[in-house]
Amino acid sequence: MMVKNKVVRLKYYHEDELFYETECGFVFSVPVPNADNAIFLVEDKALLFMRWNCKHLACLDTEWDGSRRQMPIVS
Repeated sequence: MMVKNKVVRLKYYHEDELFYETECGFVFSVPVPNADNAIFLVEDKALLFMRWNCKHLACLDTEWDGSRRQMPIVS
């Protein structure tokens, strides 16, 4: 599991997004405009970032499903 009893670490900031990495190497972004007045630490509990982690996973699933459907069927 990516979040239970795990931490995330800030990797970098680019174009109004903070990019965090989980202990297993999964990188996801946190849009700064959505952060309101939150404090983002260099290292924090992964569970607190589940909202953005899940959004990114869902986005990847959608992209993967779409690209899989477009692949030609070879018989």
